[in-house]
Parts: sequence; C-alpha cells; structure tokens
Amino acid sequence: MKKLLLIATGGTIASERTEFGLSPRTNPREILNHIPQAGGLAEIDVKQVLNIDSTNIEPEHWLMISNVIEENYDRYHGFIITHGTDTLAYTASALSYLIQNGNKPIILTGSQKPITDPITDGKKNLLDSIRYALQEGVRGVYIVFDGKAIIGTRAKKLRSKSYSAFDSINYPVAAFIDGDRVLRYVGEGLQDEEVKFYRELNPKVFLLKLIPGMEPSIFDYISENYDATVVESYGVGGLPFNDRRNFKEALKKVTERGKIIVIATQVMLEGSDAATYEVGYDIINNYNVLQAYDMTVEAAVTKLMWILGFTKDFKEVKELFYKNINNDIFV
Repeated sequence: MKKLLLIATGGTIASERTEFGLSPRTNPREILNHIPQAGGLAEIDVKQVLNIDSTNIEPEHWLMISNVIEENYDRYHGFIITHGTDTLAYTASALSYLIQNGNKPIILTGSQKPITDPITDGKKNLLDSIRYALQEGVRGVYIVFDGKAIIGTRAKKLRSKSYSAFDSINYPVAAFIDGDRVLRYVGEGLQDEEVKFYRELNPKVFLLKLIPGMEPSIFDYISENYDATVVESYGVGGLPFNDRRNFKEALKKVTERGKIIVIATQVMLEGSDAATYEVGYDIINNYNVLQAYDMTVEAAVTKLMWILGFTKDFKEVKELFYKNINNDIFV
C-alpha cells in the first residue's frame, strides 16, 4: 500500500464554530477520522505544520511547507496539504516554483465548510485528493477541489461560498474525479531531471490594480518599498499616457532604478497582449517592462518572488519569467 503524508496548515476544513466565527482547531488526525474509508486506500501519516486561517498565510509559510516536503520526499509516494481557500491559489503557485522537476504528486485541498459540519465538502475534497495522488504518473503541484484537479500555477478562486470555488485559468482542467473514477485530460510528460528545491523567496512584490484617476506618483512610493510590481491593467494591457496622468515617465524612472514592472490584466480569461494597442505598444517595446501573457496573477506574483530570491538583473529576470515552469505561461 502506498504511503502519503498529510500536511495540515489549518483553514476552513480544520475549523470549528466559535462565538467569534470559524477558527482552525481540528488536528490532521481528527480530520482523517472523518473519512475512515481513506485507510483502505493508502497508509497515511500526518504532520501539523500550521493551524491558521489562510488569510494569515505568508511567504515564510510557503518555505516551511516546502521544507517539510523536502525532508520527507524520499519517504512517501505523495503529499496532501490541507489549506484554507482564500490564499490556496497563491500557495499552489508558490510551491510550483519552490519545488521543480518533481516526480511525485503534491496535492492541495480544503473546503468551504468545516469537515466537522454535518453537511460539508471537506470529506469529498480530501478523498478526491487521496485518490488523485494515488494515480500512476501524477506528478507536480495540483489543487483538487469539487471533483477537479487543477494545475497549481493555473488555479484561481472564483467563488467565495459555493463548493465549486476553483477553476483552471487559460489551461484545461487536468482531471475530473467522480467517486472512484478519475478521468484525466492533461498528461504529464516524462521527468528526466532530479527534483529541485529552492529555499529563498523575496516577498517584496506589489500587486497594483489600475483604476481611472490613479496618479503615476503611486510608483514612487511602491518603488521605495518593493522590488517588483505586477500591474493589473485594463483589457489586453496598457497604461494611461495623457498629459495629466502620464505613466510613461513614472515607468521610465522606476525601471531605470532597476525595479521590475510586469503588466497583467484585470480580465480573468485569455491574458494580456499589451502591444495590440498604442497604450501598451510603447511601454512593452521601449521600456524594461514585462507582461504576464496568459498567467494568473497569483502565478505572476509568486514567480517574481521566486526569481527575485536569487537575481534582480533585468535580463535574467526576463528570461526566467518567460520560461514555462509547470505550465504557467505560454508566450
């Protein structure tokens, strides 16, 4: 029987109802006790790393989780991580960069209702995660939620309350899980490289949502405190350049100081293509500015944290940012 390690970090799946609202209290062994049939599927050990609401997740916690996986990598067939839903997509993306060329499944899951509730999605999501992790040839980081397996760099939370909380953005769902049936749609290529664990992240990445009336001087503050900014711009990508609020001068100033700017889009599907319009063409072609193309914002942010952990050289950042890692980007 295959061995799995259940790594618990808290979240709704581990929460109990208190007078102050839901709070993570349930330990991983108690969580497993709610799905006794799991014992017939695999030998499952447990480890409590955190027991917090995922709103409190920080980049330092991603390194903790990655370190636990690294320490136990040779002992288990795969890993299941229970986690809150609010930052689950960020954690899945971060682990996709911290753990590369892996040949084992790393499955993140959670729930919209505590597993201790009479009616909960936690039992199904956890069982589905176990079943998917036991499939032959599954490798890399995934979110399994509401019967779907989603590649870690492509997941986004779309619904705040419904069970169908996550979907795959600009990439097919990897598999559907229906009871004992697992229908796989995206195969994994053969991995001939050794797994690589990274141990550094630079959290000084800012996410800026562009709105009408925003002053370009916002970049002055951001550049004093952060090394990179992901700008959620409009449509296929671009920044205002009229006389009153001309972002070009601001971009020139911060990029000449060695800061990294990435143009993304507020539109969820189909990604950016900033050179399509005049408002984007100039900044992409004449400034040291990158664009996210079809990446999720969660992947763009965490990828920059990973890259800036070991280089701030623009040419090196550009090369790594545009490199396809775990199906995160297609340029």
